[in-house]
Parts: sequence; C-alpha cells; structure tokens
Amino acid sequence: MKRMLLSCVVAGVAGLGGPVVAQERAPRDAELIPRDVLFGNPDRASVKLSPDGEKISFLAERDGVLNVFIAPAADVSKAEALTSDTDRGIRQYFWSYTNDHIVYLQDRGGDENWRAYSVDIGTGQEIDLTPMDGVAARIQGVSHERPDEILIGINNRDERLHDLFVVNVRTGERELVEQNPGFLGFVTDDEYDVRFAVTYTPQASVVIAEKQSDGGWVPFMEIPSEDSLTTSPAGFDKSGTTLYMMDSRGRDTAALVALDLTTGDQRVVAADDRADISGVLAHPTERTIEAYSVNHLKNEWFVLDPSIEKDLERMREAADGAEVSVTSRTLDDSMWTFAAIDDDGPVRYYMYDRDSGEIDFLFTNRESLKSVKLAPMHPRVIESRDGKELVSYLTVPWWTDRDADGVPTEPLPMVLWVHGGPWARDSWGYNSYHQWMANRGYAVLSVNFRGSTGFGKSFINAGDGEWSKSMHDDLIDAVEWAVAEGIADADRVAIGGGSYGGYATLVGLTFTPEVFACGVDIVGPSNLITLMENIPPYWAPFRPQLNKRVGDPSTVEGRRFLRSVSPLTHVDEIVRPLLIGQGANDPRVNQVEADQIVDAMVSKNIPVTYVLFPDEGHGFAKPENRMAFNSVMEVFLAQHLGGRYEPIDDDVAESSAEVPTGAEDIPGLGGVKK
Repeated sequence: MKRMLLSCVVAGVAGLGGPVVAQERAPRDAELIPRDVLFGNPDRASVKLSPDGEKISFLAERDGVLNVFIAPAADVSKAEALTSDTDRGIRQYFWSYTNDHIVYLQDRGGDENWRAYSVDIGTGQEIDLTPMDGVAARIQGVSHERPDEILIGINNRDERLHDLFVVNVRTGERELVEQNPGFLGFVTDDEYDVRFAVTYTPQASVVIAEKQSDGGWVPFMEIPSEDSLTTSPAGFDKSGTTLYMMDSRGRDTAALVALDLTTGDQRVVAADDRADISGVLAHPTERTIEAYSVNHLKNEWFVLDPSIEKDLERMREAADGAEVSVTSRTLDDSMWTFAAIDDDGPVRYYMYDRDSGEIDFLFTNRESLKSVKLAPMHPRVIESRDGKELVSYLTVPWWTDRDADGVPTEPLPMVLWVHGGPWARDSWGYNSYHQWMANRGYAVLSVNFRGSTGFGKSFINAGDGEWSKSMHDDLIDAVEWAVAEGIADADRVAIGGGSYGGYATLVGLTFTPEVFACGVDIVGPSNLITLMENIPPYWAPFRPQLNKRVGDPSTVEGRRFLRSVSPLTHVDEIVRPLLIGQGANDPRVNQVEADQIVDAMVSKNIPVTYVLFPDEGHGFAKPENRMAFNSVMEVFLAQHLGGRYEPIDDDVAESSAEVPTGAEDIPGLGGVKK
C-alpha cells in the first residue's frame, strides 16, 4: 500500500485522543520526512580499504539486507556483493591481512552468540570460523605480522570464560593459544603473544596480571575501583616494550599514558581537563600515536606527529566544518578513507591519497537525506541541582527556530530521549531519532546524566548506587531547564529510550508520575534484581562492577535496595500512558523484564501497549522491525503530545511484531497478532 503522509496537528483528529494541545502549524516546505528515509538501511556504510589499497569495501543492501560489497579502489561503481546474508544483515566486518578475505560477525535472532565467518573474495567461498552453537566469539587481534590468521576468544569450554585461539582465515583451522583460568580478558600484541590479563577483585578494583615465560601469572598492576572505568590497557607500540594506557589515576579525566615496560617509566602523551581522551590515530605498522581526540561538546582532533598535520588539515578542509573520522588506512599508509559527519545531513565518505594530496568524494551514507531539510543539533551544558555540568544535545523543528539559536518561538512538546548503558554517552552529530522527532514537531533533548562516560571518573562514579536517584534527578533538572528556557511545554514532555534509557522511562513514570505525559521503554529493565540474576554467563567476571555500581543482589541489604529502586515495585504509581518494545532473544535485558511489568499493569487495569519481536535481541536490528516499532511510537507520541505523524499502514504487518496487550489503544494496530 502506498503510504499517505499526514502533516496535520493531531488535536481534534478522529481516533487520536489524548491530552494534547494544538501547536504552531508547520509551513508548507516542512515536509513530513518518511520513516524509511530515516530508519531504513543506509545506502552505504562502514567504508574500508584493503590493507594493500587495491580494493575498497562497504556495507550496502543486497535484496533488502545489508551485505559486504567489494570494488576496485580505483572505481567504486564496479562494486559487487560478496556476502549473501538474507536475515539480520551484516553490521560488523573487517579485512584480513591476506587482502583476499573478509571476516564478518553474525548472531541469530539477536542472541549475541556471535559467529565469525571468513569469505574468500576471489571464489566467494565462506568458512564458519567458530562453528559452535551457543558460543559468543570475540575478535581479540588482527595483525599484519600474521596475515593468514586472526586471534579469537571462544567460550565453548566454559560459557563464562573466553579461551584464545589462533584461527586460519583460509582454512578455518584453530589452535588453542591460552586457556582462560578466570580472567575477564587478555592483552595481546601483534605477534599474538598473550602479555597481560585483566579481571576484577570482589571489591571491583582491576587487577592486571603479567604472563610469565613458564605460563604462570604474576600481579603487575592494581587499579582502584574509582578508576576502573577510566583506566585500562590500550595496546603496544611496534617494539612491544611500550604499553599505552588510558589512565585517570592521580587526575580526573582519562589521559593517554605511555608506560616503558623495561624501565617502568611513565609519561603522559595526551590529556585534557574537559573530558577523557576519546580516540587515537596510530600508525598502521609502527603503532606510534600520531593524533588523539577529545569529545566534550564535539569531537576534536589534536596532532602529536607533525608528519600527519597536513593530512588532517586537508581532510578538515574537505569536510567543510563537519567532524572528521578516519575509517581505514592502507598498510603502507599511502591511502586513507575518512568520513565527514554533520548534524543536519548524511555522512560523506572520501578517499585520500597522501602522496598527491588528492581527495576524492565517494558517496554518502543516505543520499535521500540531501533532499530533505533537517534541523541542527545544539550542544548545551545544563547545571544539575548539585552543580554538575550535564553536557546535553538539543534539536528543535527548524521552522520554530528561524534564527537557529535552539530556542523556539514558543514552548514545544518535548521528548527527553535517554541513552543506554548507562556507561555510555550521547554525542553531537546526525541522529535519526532527533531528526525524526523534530520533524514531527517536537523539541528533543538528550542528556549525559551522571554515570555517563567520557567526562572523567568523578562524573561516572557519581552514578554509583544512584539508579532512580540522582541519575534521575539529572534528567528532571534538564526538563526543568528546558521549561525555564521556553523550549518545552511542561504539560507535554515525554520520556523514552533504550536499555538504561528504557529503565529511565519506567523510573520517570513511577518515581515522578506527574512529570511526563507518556513514556516509551525499549528493552529496559523493570526489576534490578531479576536483571542482575539473568546477566549473560560471560559477564560473570564483570559482576563485581555491577554489584558496586548498581547494587548487590547476593545480600539481604542489597536486594532490599535493588527492590526499592526498581520500577516494578512502584507500578501502582503509573498514571500516564506507556509503550514497551522488547526483543524475545535479548541476552542482556531478558524478556521477563518487559513481561513482568506488563503483567503487573494489566492486573491493576493500568493501560499499556506491549510490542514484542520474537526474532530480535537487545534492540531492533532488522529494518522492518525497527520501522514497525517506530511507526507505533510515532502514533503513540502524536496521541499524547500533539505532534505530526505518518500512519502505521503496513509497517507492523510487514514485521515480526506481536502485540500481547494494548493494540486497541494505538490507531492502526488492530488485527496484529497477539
């Protein structure tokens, strides 16, 4: 069915009831951007040169599913599909140093039991490198020193622990390198020698052990728990005698540090008081650090090695104000690919010849975005009630903000969109959810609340034991700021997000039930006790961190605390509409998290709409499922905030979605499988 695009305001529209207020009507040139433009598969993504620079690869659709395409580097128009995935699409892949093989990872139905596959570019022959059910393979190392082999962690012996294997990408042969006696992970070099191992003590400090020549382990370094999320090994130089680390010990933000393993001397390579070091550019064979980035309000690059200063200048000039991200470098370092990332347009990909200085535009990731008008994203620093700086990002409909200062002509309905993790962060750049909601008439605000990463250890540690407490206070403070600044209409603010953002949504509707007009919970935990009891087995070495930062379910006091901060405990407080989306195969936030709060609401006659995807995990990877849930969410927000909407039409019917309860509350969901 051809989709009809509605640009009406929802107040008074038949079938869309709810506490909405009419808002400024969008002008004729503010067209409703179709959801498939924003949320369908990209035209091309993940661009990489082969190590020898002869070929270029990227992800693109093959029969509607993302696959790896290969082309001569000199002519991308000759690209042909290499892989033939027909289900979830490929999202993670890389070149082996044979120059003749692509390795990609794939799971089944979102279960995150990743398998690694090698594909011969010449013949198309595919080999399953980890042909074991229920195994979550991890790529440990890919090195030019051993081009035919990669290093993979496999938990087939003990589902809690990953042993290390050298695997031949040509033949699939595996050889055990290191049996894991109980570590969280290993640190290896370019020769695939196991040098260090990392694990946690029961008190959540980090212990780094050094491998001895006799195969034994001796303590090398202990990192206090307060530095445990901001201090870690980052790799070796070519000689293997210098260990690079991200290190916050003795300071607040994580610095890049070089540790001489022969003398014990340590020097700070790069540091910034505003934020942690967020990325580095390292020479492909020498492994020396040539530049580093810091992401405070936006991502900024700083040169350490003068030999690449002109390269960064040329790329910045081509990017024309956009952020630059290097996506690949050839082994001889003569050719690079890079992306130019903007907030109000598609990602642009380029190929750069360092010898000639020539930069060739390749393509964008979404050509259709060039024909629609998008809104700028505004970085903002909001002060919390206790004086913390909350780096946040605001997007408003462009027609409400003609001077582009981020303040609309009148307060708007707003969506507070909360990131997952919580040990993650929001960043500046193109964000499909921000653009979608702004196009529908909403202000959109994303807040790096305490516990978010990237802003130093004290900011992360301030979130310890504060789920539903001061972490939620930060979100409420941001809403109050938006209302005070004339951005948001206090009576029309929604909260939504995925994973921790889903939990924050449930907290918003239970702990502060009158603040939000409605909520959208995507794969969010409702009961922190069952969340902690159902973590994947291979998270076991990480449990001390979870116990410290969330709460310990193994003690009476810990369970009492976790119960008190769980939305399920306070379900009686919900008075505003709730939409829940869940993947049945989610290994992180088990389906029981959605089921139990839905069951509790239904038993108490509290309305809730529950959309379940039997072939998804922690989020919705398949575009038809992503489109389906977003279509429901769009109508749901329109009902309760009064924005514009695009009807559901066939979006849900073309997905795997099941709606166990609440279909009758969303116009267009009638007749969906229950």
